[in-house]
Amino acid sequence: MPTVYQDRSAISLYDAQYESGKKVAIPQAVIKDVRTALLQFKRTCEDFQVPHDRVRVVATEATRNALNSQDYRQQIQTATGWTVEMLPKEEEGRIGALGVASSFGSIRGLVLDLGGGSIQMTWMVSENAEVKISPKGSVSFPYGAAALMRRLGEAGIQSHDSLHKEMSANFEKALQDLEIPDDLTKAADAEGGWTLYLSGGGFRGWGYILMSLHSISPYPIPIINGFQVPKSSFLTTLESSSDQDETFRISSRRASQVPAITFLIKVLTQSIPSISQIHFAQGGIREGLLFSSLPATIRAQHPLVTATQPYAPPSTAALFRILESSVPFQKQNSSDPPPTLTSPEMLTSIVNLLYAHASLPKDIRAAAALRSSTTGLLANANGLSHVDRCSLALVLCERWGGDVSPTDELYLAKMQELAGPQAAWWAKYLGGIAAGIGDVFPAGVVREGEEGLVQITTEWTDADEGKSASASALFLTISMVTEGREGMLEDWLERMEKKGKKKNWIGGKDGWGLKVTTLAKNLNEAR
Repeated sequence: MPTVYQDRSAISLYDAQYESGKKVAIPQAVIKDVRTALLQFKRTCEDFQVPHDRVRVVATEATRNALNSQDYRQQIQTATGWTVEMLPKEEEGRIGALGVASSFGSIRGLVLDLGGGSIQMTWMVSENAEVKISPKGSVSFPYGAAALMRRLGEAGIQSHDSLHKEMSANFEKALQDLEIPDDLTKAADAEGGWTLYLSGGGFRGWGYILMSLHSISPYPIPIINGFQVPKSSFLTTLESSSDQDETFRISSRRASQVPAITFLIKVLTQSIPSISQIHFAQGGIREGLLFSSLPATIRAQHPLVTATQPYAPPSTAALFRILESSVPFQKQNSSDPPPTLTSPEMLTSIVNLLYAHASLPKDIRAAAALRSSTTGLLANANGLSHVDRCSLALVLCERWGGDVSPTDELYLAKMQELAGPQAAWWAKYLGGIAAGIGDVFPAGVVREGEEGLVQITTEWTDADEGKSASASALFLTISMVTEGREGMLEDWLERMEKKGKKKNWIGGKDGWGLKVTTLAKNLNEAR
């Protein structure tokens, strides 16, 4: 579901209640600022023709625990006409978890949502519209970014050690109290540790710090949702995170919280038995409320397919079958294409966007396709991982020839580096197949009776002498009715063979790639 408008006011209700070091009522000046911001939002809703009764104003912990909570909410209602819904503590964790669920196609792991005053933890399995979390909901701790910063500021070195022990004991106890299913624990053990899904402004800020310090620099996808790192990167960054005032998307307030968040992460990683991967999510309370209101049939839709569907050509199913037939069977060895690149959802999305850039000048089609998943057509798509964004962009770039201007060459190189050499080469291969399909069916229309116009088969063959025993080559056969399309088949196969030349491998002659041998078959006589 695309977002048509989004805004944020730089008002921290938590900070406002601790200005003097002890808890006070929300100051009237802050209440006035909130009223002003909501009245501006009300005018915006009217401009977008949003019905008055379709607006929900939802309050969480900072309002729930305010000394003057009732008066604060009443002033908002008097000014705007909107009733402020108070989200119960136990419901806040569940809704926040659903916000994380809305950020990914599927989830299996531990979910943590970091706010200003607290952090919530639960486990989650989200697949095919079915979301399962702990029967206890979530466990809440008073270790939000602002709250923890205040406690650390008040404490001495010895008190820091005491706080560390307190937090560690509470996190370890929570893992027991959450009643994590045995199959989820066994899956985590088999995968080398837990996958963590992190949400909330503090964690997202940490994610941007990780991006800025990433081994791939500059990191090519400036979107926090779907960003992931292994535990090793997550921890090695701790000592390099002190000065972040100039980091992209890190406000001065967020930068001031970095020491507290660093402290929190150290405790978390020591308290959770084993961690494998960390994923960052954009979704929170707001997204969770929307996600919970959607019917299961909509929640079950794959985010990548849904985002690309508006651009689908008329004969998507027929074109999908042709593209799918070009994927060789899995040998279960190091030559196989990555499953994320050849899944039905990814192949469908490639077909959906096969012609999306056809109307652009030829000079920029490849570049526009390359950036389509970050700052182009899919920039506002929800729930996409960086792997999906990267894979799709590389395939679509190659679909238009892969030739980009010098201004885009660095970006292309960084996207290939992010994908890894094997996935990047397979993206070139699939992009070459997609280019040929686009040439044969320039309008995306497969006419009735022409479903067999193009037929593709692939086989694994032995590597050339001199290669390692594990190396492989591809034998690609394209059968086609060439009448009225003279020269098209030969050009297509020639381009595919070039992708298998060592000089065109990812990384050059000493890089990664597969030799591609081709065979053309003319179907004219068969017709």
